[in-house]
Amino acid sequence: MCNVRIDGEEKSYPCGTPFLEIVKDYQKNYKDDIVLVMFNRKLRELHKRLKKDGEISFVTTADNVGKKVYRRSVILLMQKAVYNLYGRKNVRARVLHSIRQGYFCKLTGGPELNEAVLLEIKEEMLRLAEKNIPLMKETVSTNEARAMFHSFGMTDKEQLFKYRRSSTVNIYDLDGYKDYFYGYMVASTGYLKYFDLKLYQDGFMLLYPNQDSRKVAEFVPSDQLFHTLDESSRWGDLMGIGTIGALDDAIASGRSQEIILIQEALMEKKIGQLAQMIKDNGDRKFVMIAGPSSSGKTTFSHRLSIQLSALGLKPHPFPLDDYYLDHEYTPLDENGQPNYECLEALDVERFNQDMNELLTGREVEIPVYNFKTGKRETKGKMMQLGKDDLLVIEGIHGLNDKLSYSIPKEKKFKIYISALTQLDIDEHNNLSTTDVRLIRRIVRDARTRGSSAASTIGMWNSVRRGEEKYIFPFQEEADVMFNSALIYEMSVLKQYVEPLLFGIEQNTPEYLEANRLLKVLDYFLPIPADVIGSNSIIREFIGGSCFHV
Repeated sequence: MCNVRIDGEEKSYPCGTPFLEIVKDYQKNYKDDIVLVMFNRKLRELHKRLKKDGEISFVTTADNVGKKVYRRSVILLMQKAVYNLYGRKNVRARVLHSIRQGYFCKLTGGPELNEAVLLEIKEEMLRLAEKNIPLMKETVSTNEARAMFHSFGMTDKEQLFKYRRSSTVNIYDLDGYKDYFYGYMVASTGYLKYFDLKLYQDGFMLLYPNQDSRKVAEFVPSDQLFHTLDESSRWGDLMGIGTIGALDDAIASGRSQEIILIQEALMEKKIGQLAQMIKDNGDRKFVMIAGPSSSGKTTFSHRLSIQLSALGLKPHPFPLDDYYLDHEYTPLDENGQPNYECLEALDVERFNQDMNELLTGREVEIPVYNFKTGKRETKGKMMQLGKDDLLVIEGIHGLNDKLSYSIPKEKKFKIYISALTQLDIDEHNNLSTTDVRLIRRIVRDARTRGSSAASTIGMWNSVRRGEEKYIFPFQEEADVMFNSALIYEMSVLKQYVEPLLFGIEQNTPEYLEANRLLKVLDYFLPIPADVIGSNSIIREFIGGSCFHV
């Protein structure tokens, strides 16, 4: 018998008992489906067996890890349904972008996509879910995996495993359909009852639950986000670098410098075009920039200001932070801690008063916020707007009209910026834009604040909640959406972040996330940073920027 501690009580099970059987005893205590167990601080799929004494906790579809397990399992379910209907080599459903409540996918090589075809795929998925078919994992050699995917015509995966250091690969088998997925999966198709398929743009959305794990989230189209992602993907494909394996091929063939130069030239061109657009849009006096954490907002605002200056305008960087309320008036969050991310943490009235006075041509004294004392100070910072002057305002609430409620719409130009990576791991696994931003932040926090990787990871969920509440709902209101992702950046960040992640102890809560990120980074060949220009957005994170960032 093996003795285990579960939910504060001691239990005994025969050694060799599948975790799935143990879960059956406890599922009634949880409103969300249990999809993994944590055994002695290590994640285990439910087909694994109990082999020794230890402690068990449960991961449900309400947890971030559980949500990812569910979503990637639904992708496998969709692939199997397409395979059953059309055969492996004839038709492909490729997962391209993550858009809010789901994945944007395309069906290639088969019938013209329409409602009837999509309904056929959905019904086959529901049939497979009803049959409760096990998702089994098998370990094969890396060479065997490459040969297998070559025979399947899955060149993305074949290319990816060319650079895999590990000698083995975990393959998932769903009733004879084999595929590779980055991360854990549910135990069987019976878990996968909550999804939907909807036509969107030139493909379709695979939708999944969000807050309520047993209800598919309502799809809210994000057309600007889609077009920005699609443009980046098309550019990557034109360069022949749409996947990590293709990037590694380019690095291995000595094209690193070429890729960096082309990518940076493209970004400078796009910033220049954006500056021209602002100038052509008439008398815009307020350029409002907002985006999630580690999007490169500061470097972007400097580079945009340079381009605006080159067009004869006079831009002035303007941080919203100077309008924070004094510390004692800052609202508290649900944990009783100061909430600096909510709109109410800013003196909105003073901001609007100052901006409107500037619009009239008056000279205004702008406050300066002292982060050490937690108070605004007057230091004689005077500002006045002439004919060619404009403010480049960077801040979390820049796109929210409640911040600038009294400023005429025609005086504002709104820009949403985020690092929307165009790289996929392969045709069924996309590289998370959130992971890229987190890795950027770990590197920057360690360099500029002396923060450990564990502390940055520990606060990341709180940062993400703030983004979901205060940034993402307003992204479609921007005049322009700017993608700050660099196609080569993970290969550069890899050498900076890996030592920080390896420094996280196994007995800490952040270890699992660190280990997951290390597995992502393992796919990338490194690129040295010495050829990257000092004005690059990546310099904001790794250091060496010509701007004060």
